[in-house]
Amino acid sequence: MTYTSDETQFDDRSDDSPDDLQPGKARWYAVQVASGCEKRVKANLEQRIDTLDVANRILEVQIPETPILRHQKDGRSKEAAEKVFPGYVLIRMLMDDESWQVVKNTPNVINFVGAEQKRRYGRGRGHVKPMPLGHSEVERIFKQSQEQEPVRKIDLAAGDKITVLSGPFKEFEGEVIEVSPERSKLKALLSIFGRDTPVELEVNQVEKI
Repeated sequence: MTYTSDETQFDDRSDDSPDDLQPGKARWYAVQVASGCEKRVKANLEQRIDTLDVANRILEVQIPETPILRHQKDGRSKEAAEKVFPGYVLIRMLMDDESWQVVKNTPNVINFVGAEQKRRYGRGRGHVKPMPLGHSEVERIFKQSQEQEPVRKIDLAAGDKITVLSGPFKEFEGEVIEVSPERSKLKALLSIFGRDTPVELEVNQVEKI
């Protein structure tokens, strides 16, 4: 199978197993999109698939996510989802000229992930040859997003400046030196009696400045 652009041709050969390379077999491709536009691209592309009647070639659009527990100021944790690959959307499709154009011309799509091919003549950047993801890579990505236990996510890191909200060091200010998400604790340097002293605190006892 060969796809053409104005100045280059590229085929769909890769180093995958023979089963993955059967003619007419749908493959997963990664597409780079504008930052923060993953869901918008997914919605727009799904609408274009219906409008342009290519649902038989662009079969699935996914944004792999993994569950996290986001710490809140009241000490509780709220379950949320975090993108596995921010800035990318995965698409299962039969690659040909038309399906390539439908994806490539979707607003906020930058390009397929692949190998850049140099122009045959003249100056400037060439074209990107879309490279399908390997079967084992796709399995790993979706297994990770489906089976992983929620990871505790704390918006604090070493070097952050904090204020203590409660406890014996209330209203003290300091600097985080270590965070232990699994314990919901952190260590910070607080100035006590004019000396920087490491103190262990609960995450819900502090606020980032």
